[in-house]
Amino acid sequence: MNREYHRWYSARLGRDMELLVFGHAGAKVLVFPTRDGRFHEYEDLRLVEALGHKIQAGQLQIYCVDSVDWESFYCDWCHPADRIRRHCAFEDYILNEVLPLMATKNRHPCTIAHGCSLGAFHAVNIALRHPHLFQKVAAFSGRYDLTLNVDCFRDLFNGHRDELIYFHTPAHYLANLHCPERLAALRRMDIVLVIGDQDPFLDNNRYLSRLLWEKGIGHALHEWQGRAHRGHDWRHMAPLYV
Repeated sequence: MNREYHRWYSARLGRDMELLVFGHAGAKVLVFPTRDGRFHEYEDLRLVEALGHKIQAGQLQIYCVDSVDWESFYCDWCHPADRIRRHCAFEDYILNEVLPLMATKNRHPCTIAHGCSLGAFHAVNIALRHPHLFQKVAAFSGRYDLTLNVDCFRDLFNGHRDELIYFHTPAHYLANLHCPERLAALRRMDIVLVIGDQDPFLDNNRYLSRLLWEKGIGHALHEWQGRAHRGHDWRHMAPLYV
């Protein structure tokens, strides 16, 4: 299997960023790691192995990016407004540095946003915000409202609200989305949400699903037995939904 390591300095983030590429052809899969994960997490959790037959067959090419979540959403010493601004810089890095690299290396017309746990938030958020750039999103065990206090998970903005937080919270902005072009692009997208029936964010997934249906955006919501929020579960999900 083709495996490539890339590293370069990102002026948008003010530091070096790393990523891994697996495969030689096929639909391009942009993979975001979990909250505690790095660019090598998808490989460490054997999710690359779980998709190995599709990668080897040239059906998928996987791009695993690094995270700045501990500099953004989980940077407790920063003001919440600075946390969301750091996240916006990360989105700029993805849009203007990673996606162009993917397009240069592979001209396949399908780009998939994918992630597990907090990576699922990143995948859904960027795909819903920029649907003209993605043809599919596959999100496992995600939360789509970072302002919620649920179970042991807290509001990541400590009660602070501003315009940037609103427009990076799918469960908030989707209800008020009326742009015909953006809605049309979302209706063409293949959207797959997967969540355990004992996951604390099951209701949040069901709410997002309801918002999507209300906007006429077809999608699939799969509810797995149990919490289904570990590498073992994601290894079973990936071949089915990515």
